[in-house]
Amino acid sequence: MATFLKRHLIMRKERITNELQLRFLERLHRLLTNGYPLLSALEILTWDKQMVQPAAKITAGLKNGNTIDQAFEDALFHPSIISYLFFVRLNGDLQGGIGKCAEMYAHRMKYMKKFQQIIRYPLILLFIFSILLYFIKQSVLPAFAELFQNTSASSTLTITMQMLDFLGTGAIISLAVILMGLLIWKTLKNKLPIETQMQLFNSIPIYRSFLKLQTSFLFAMHFNTLLKTGMSFKEILHQMANQQKVPIIAYYSGLMTAELTKGLHITYLLSQFTFLEKQLASIFQKNADISSLEKDLTVYAELLTEEIQLKIIKTITYVQPLFFLILASFIIFIYVTLMWPMFDLINTI
Repeated sequence: MATFLKRHLIMRKERITNELQLRFLERLHRLLTNGYPLLSALEILTWDKQMVQPAAKITAGLKNGNTIDQAFEDALFHPSIISYLFFVRLNGDLQGGIGKCAEMYAHRMKYMKKFQQIIRYPLILLFIFSILLYFIKQSVLPAFAELFQNTSASSTLTITMQMLDFLGTGAIISLAVILMGLLIWKTLKNKLPIETQMQLFNSIPIYRSFLKLQTSFLFAMHFNTLLKTGMSFKEILHQMANQQKVPIIAYYSGLMTAELTKGLHITYLLSQFTFLEKQLASIFQKNADISSLEKDLTVYAELLTEEIQLKIIKTITYVQPLFFLILASFIIFIYVTLMWPMFDLINTI
């Protein structure tokens, strides 16, 4: 565990920021569009001091015979970028692929920033009210209990203090369990069979719907990318099974490659998978020629992109009201805690 933490901290220190990764991709795409060869474009990127390290690592990797995705992986770019570049180098359209990759990563950053902005203020308020509750529990309520010890309010204060103890203990235990769970997941994720991982994902209601849309989008987009190279369905699935950055697609592609040799049709196979939308099977069943299939997969990937964005926005809009509801509950609880003993005392007069 200590070795894992040390390695994780070193990687975090070396990893470039999301903003710099996006800027790197956008500048690289601009240079490729202007006619610069890849190595020349990377050399120009070193003119920016912030990009010296990633550009130098990628250049060294390419000169050592690594593929474009391996070179970006050595430079510690985000896995979503690396997985996309895996299919780009098979397709051969580096310029268009880099541009599309930058566009996808920009969308990812946009919604991550929006989520952080929405959740930041409620988290600060939640932290402040947690401190306030602790202060009330440690200072105010004991003073009240001493003041009203011979009245009917004494039992109310005792119950209130027990509730605060329960909430505090529950919050600490929950936080510890979540952090420990995340740490264990980070450590064991790559050791768990993909079937076990998928069973876990399928047990998380909200996450599984996003994962299904994302997997369907990536399958349609990557299949369409490789379809343009003139590969057969079996060759495409073989290439998709060989990549490891999107394990679910690799797993599904491996299963389909094996089943196609038995004479089963790809339409039937696509309809059997949990994390692929049924519409994918319909698209393959509908199209008999490659050009129509390419067109439909492109349109379908765009529609899925819009649907994913709408779902993210919808989910984010629910987060802030939920936090404010929790905070409102805390405020009401504090008010009742302070006023209830006084009401009890008034009733005894």
